[in-house]
Amino acid sequence: MAIIRINQRAEGLALHQSPAPVMPALRRIARTGAVPVIVMVHGFQFRPEDPRNCPHTHIFADHDAACWKGLSWPRALGLSRDEPELGLAYGWDARGMIWKAYANAALAGAHLARALRLIRAAAPHRKIHAITHSLGARVVFQALKHLNPGDLGRIIALNPAEFHGAARTALRSPAGRTTEVIVVTGRENAGYNLMLEKLVSPRRDGDRALGMAVPRGAGRMVLRLDRADVLRHLEGLGFPIAPQQRRVCHWSPYLRDGALEFYGALMRQSGTLPLSALHPAAPSAQVQGGLLSRLGVGFWAKGEPI
Repeated sequence: MAIIRINQRAEGLALHQSPAPVMPALRRIARTGAVPVIVMVHGFQFRPEDPRNCPHTHIFADHDAACWKGLSWPRALGLSRDEPELGLAYGWDARGMIWKAYANAALAGAHLARALRLIRAAAPHRKIHAITHSLGARVVFQALKHLNPGDLGRIIALNPAEFHGAARTALRSPAGRTTEVIVVTGRENAGYNLMLEKLVSPRRDGDRALGMAVPRGAGRMVLRLDRADVLRHLEGLGFPIAPQQRRVCHWSPYLRDGALEFYGALMRQSGTLPLSALHPAAPSAQVQGGLLSRLGVGFWAKGEPI
């Protein structure tokens, strides 16, 4: 399994638990194959090389961790030992208060962009896709500001902890305009969206969490896994995904059986799995109002195009 593990540090990028320079390692491994590069970016409260909170011994490990949330992304995404695939596991400091981690995500994105630019330069024939959870979406959106058009193919953002306005700004950058975005969410994450809005001040008054607004425009879609018709449609495409197990769960989009396998296919088969094939119909875009809508139950804000 070709997994290269890199971390954000104060001085820049570093290989995980290795003194070797990171850029030559990235350049060397990028040239070893032609299939897509799959970039994995974690969310809140992880810190690389922290004995209790390191993502590389948790969701980025080659096997499931003891923690109930510790499903191995590399294993479930199907990064096979038999294929010249490259998984890039990116660790960054997301510990501390949410507003501190939110601010640090911007710096983590700039560092990640350096790694992606080098991979593109070393292997321009390889597509690069990203899968993120929570604040990891902000990291990748911020990286877009430092990339060139075509550098990043698809972003699969699982319950993204980012504001609609910030995402729109990033996706209107030259690189963002050529990047497809799939926001995967559901009502079980509604409380976390509300907490983001209350604890982190958006730059624009009235801005909403990205998970509470329907992305519109070419190459943008929301995939609501709380909808039975969506799950039936995906099963008809050959991707059965388990229904939600908890009424409140921030980690549901990757813990459900079959979900990460589906995301792996979206990144490997981007040419044969267009966004238009993924959803039976556009989700409701009603303007929110009242207590239930503020909690994200049954209604979704329309949002501006991103």
